[in-house]
Formats: sequence, C-alpha cells, structure tokens
Amino acid sequence: MPAILVVGADHLGNMPEQLASIGFNEVVHMSGRKCQSVRRSIPEKVDAVLVLTDYINHNLTKVIKQQAKEQDLPIFYAKRAWCSVQKALCSCAQDCELARNGKH
Repeated sequence: MPAILVVGADHLGNMPEQLASIGFNEVVHMSGRKCQSVRRSIPEKVDAVLVLTDYINHNLTKVIKQQAKEQDLPIFYAKRAWCSVQKALCSCAQDCELARNGKH
C-alpha cells in the first residue's frame, strides 16, 4: 500500500480521494503552517513526498527536500490545483508506476 506525504495547505479537501485514484492508498498530511513543522521528520511509511508550493514556507521546503534526499524518496512539487498535482505525479510512466506499486 503506497503512502504519500503531502506538505502544505491547511486542508486537503478531496485530494486524498484523488490521490487514491492514481494509486496512493494512504495520505499523510503536514500543513506546514506552524514553525514547529520544520522539526518534524518524514514518517518511515511514506513512499513519496508532494510539496504544495503555494502553501508552504521556504525554510520548510528546504528541510523536507533534504530529508527526502537522505531517505532516497521521490519528491514532487505542485500547486494545490489537482491538475497541477496530477501532472507532477504522473509526469512519466515511472512515477505512475511508483504510485501503483509502491516504493518497496
């Protein structure tokens, strides 16, 4: 069961259902609104990271990018609009394959 960490935005609305439609069965959300978010780490069960660029501060983006690199996780950047998210996640067959099969 592939899981994705979504960083940014206060509320995801129907994004978890839309992410499930492309294969991500579990969605972990970190709003990034509070300063303490920088201290949180990426959960081990996550297979990919999605950063919503229009709802996150630069410092948290830098920290998440570094953590994803250290954990060898794919990281995607998109605006909150679903068309932008879908384009970022399914930009190539390999990325969509990750969503279907999970990293492990």
